[in-house]
Amino acid sequence: MASTSGKQKRQPLVEPEGRSAQRQQAAKNRREERMKAYERNRRQWLMTKIGAGVLVLVVAVGLVIWGINSLQDRDLNRVPDGVTSYSYAGGNHDDAFNAWTESPPVGGVHNNTWQKCQFYDGVINPGMGVHALEHGGIWITYSPDLPQEQKDKLKALAAGDSWVLVSEYPGLYAPIVASAWNKQYVPDSADSKELKQFIRVFKNNPDNTPEYGATCATGSEAIIG
Repeated sequence: MASTSGKQKRQPLVEPEGRSAQRQQAAKNRREERMKAYERNRRQWLMTKIGAGVLVLVVAVGLVIWGINSLQDRDLNRVPDGVTSYSYAGGNHDDAFNAWTESPPVGGVHNNTWQKCQFYDGVINPGMGVHALEHGGIWITYSPDLPQEQKDKLKALAAGDSWVLVSEYPGLYAPIVASAWNKQYVPDSADSKELKQFIRVFKNNPDNTPEYGATCATGSEAIIG
């Protein structure tokens, strides 16, 4: 009779087929999650890089625009060459006065009522025009024979600025004359850079406005011719 003593040989454990498939699927899911996380991080990095590039570009463009505007503002704030200065005191009112030395007048005795700053296709009372200067307005006078195209440009200047008064002036010594209180300038044309400089520098300027703080947006709208 054969002996049955001694160690029995162990059989290898065989994992159930379902559990092996689950482990493989779990490993596959982990790989997919890692790939998804990598792609998310990659997209975020790219978006951050693009955003930083756009920000740098916007800042650069902004600095260029700021520089251009600064140069333009500095140029517009410069007194144009050829401005003549006078020294009239403010506060002298006389409705009957009409003996100004300059034509058109740049200061001195003037009407008690001021002219509203806007465009006039005709002649206004000069004493009222001087009073508008006293309030800080710019009075642009034009010759009756000024071409319509130039008149239209002057009209556009007045339409966009409540401190600009434009009117016809018979016997004017130049096609266009621009006046502020104690300042006068003859521009080359209605849309010249120098005319815009004159307006910007002297309109409502506390240094040459006797009644600084008064308005030009109201006043007489009368035309005398």
